[in-house]
Amino acid sequence: MSPANILLLPGWQNSGPGHWQTEWERLHGDQRVEQHDWMRPLRGDWSARLEDVVADAPGPVLLAAHSLGCILAAWWATHTRHARKVAGALLVAPGDVERPDVAAQIPGWAPIARQPLPFPAALVGSQNDPYCSLEGARAMAQDWGARFVDVGNRGHVNAESGLGDWPEGRALLYSLMNKD
Repeated sequence: MSPANILLLPGWQNSGPGHWQTEWERLHGDQRVEQHDWMRPLRGDWSARLEDVVADAPGPVLLAAHSLGCILAAWWATHTRHARKVAGALLVAPGDVERPDVAAQIPGWAPIARQPLPFPAALVGSQNDPYCSLEGARAMAQDWGARFVDVGNRGHVNAESGLGDWPEGRALLYSLMNKD
């Protein structure tokens, strides 16, 4: 078990049954950062909620973000007073909210915060993610100063990807601890 609190940051519409985040919550007791409205996400509301949860955490945290949760983590990092509490962030299948088709579904999230993150991070991208091209994911990783991991053809790296509890992702998350 990790000495850090693991905070799960789901994306738009939350993470349902069979999603690796839901499995981690069930198996490991990780804390899902609950949002007021999963269907109509507001960047300011989601960021304020994350700020509260990180501030209230009793010790260091690891962020395990999926899709819009990745975009949230990057945006939050530009404004928080609590970045020092984050031991690392696993950013999985970020949604490219600057792409017109994605922006139409999730308005108000562009532009993507592109500054280097103030904590260690790894970004996992898929070659056939319908919400972000591999090149787009690789560019976000570079902008954020994150290690890039190509997981091949895994779609949106969600329940439909057949990952189960995704032990490889868990190992990648743990590998971020104690990095400079």
